[in-house]
Amino acid sequence: MFVEMQPATAKWYDRRDSVFVEFCVEDSKDVKVHFNKSKFDFGCLSGTDTIKQKNTVDLFGEIDPKVSKHRRTDRSVLIYLRKAEAGKSWPRLTKDKTKCNWLSVDFNNWKDWEDDSDEDLSSFDKFSEMMNTIGRDDVPDLDGAGEEHESADSDDEQMPDLE
Repeated sequence: MFVEMQPATAKWYDRRDSVFVEFCVEDSKDVKVHFNKSKFDFGCLSGTDTIKQKNTVDLFGEIDPKVSKHRRTDRSVLIYLRKAEAGKSWPRLTKDKTKCNWLSVDFNNWKDWEDDSDEDLSSFDKFSEMMNTIGRDDVPDLDGAGEEHESADSDDEQMPDLE
């Protein structure tokens, strides 16, 4: 069986103490992420076909590899990079200024944090807080965690048929 290798498409954004990179790989398998203080390696097998996704990213700044984490979902793999020097903005993700055709800025989550307050936490900021409080191997399943605690009749009612 022939396996094609290519970089995974990703988008990134910067925060005061961290950087987030989301690799857009649906149904990923065999996800491997290795953190180093100045780079990280990402690899997985794409679930829909036999394409091995592999990215090595030389980072703009240094990170704390012990605190950096990743979280796999059915639609993507989110990488949380903890900056070694909090409060210093990253104008780009990569060390080199060359444009990577697989990488783009996540404008939906980007914000100019240098001159604003922390009054409105986005869902990804809440996610980063959650990631900070848990270990690397015990990331909870966010797609249904705690559902057994709801009352049995809350969402069990039959929906009427659409006409």
